[in-house]
Amino acid sequence: MIYIISGTSRSGKSILAQKFMQKQGIPYLSIDWLVMGFTNGIPEYGIHDKLWPDEIAERLWDYLKAMLESIIWSESDIVIEGEAVLPELIIDFLKKYPSLIRVCFLGYAHVSVQQKVKEVYEYHRDKKDWLTKEPEQYVEDHIRNMVEYSKRIEKTCGQYGLRYFDTSKKFTKALDQAMEYLLKEK
Repeated sequence: MIYIISGTSRSGKSILAQKFMQKQGIPYLSIDWLVMGFTNGIPEYGIHDKLWPDEIAERLWDYLKAMLESIIWSESDIVIEGEAVLPELIIDFLKKYPSLIRVCFLGYAHVSVQQKVKEVYEYHRDKKDWLTKEPEQYVEDHIRNMVEYSKRIEKTCGQYGLRYFDTSKKFTKALDQAMEYLLKEK
């Protein structure tokens, strides 16, 4: 089974993926690692970490889809996490392999930018984190963009009947609900 956790930056994707990996004892792959491989290893492909998440998703999709096909063929279990999966891209793949893939999206469409910025600094204060190394205005702009992106993801998930979990208010509870969804039998 392939478990895909996608959504916006700072929505809890990595936290959920790591908990899932530990609970299920299966490997975990962050799409961010792939993006940084393209960014630093083969920049001529035009996939890099400075693009918007939807641009990365669109440019990376053929590669990611081929990788997912290989994982399915090898009958491996894995949890894959990252921003670079969009509801409109994954839906046909889900229809093709309905019993082999479980996907959910996380975001924070219903939080104030100031509250989310505060949470980012509180949570990541003592951690090795790229965002909190940036100027405060950059962090605020990033969060503002991700609130808007969350709204887009939430709407698109609704259009395609995909699960979206909002971490705006009850962060831990939303992650627990997403975990339950990923673990439930089809």
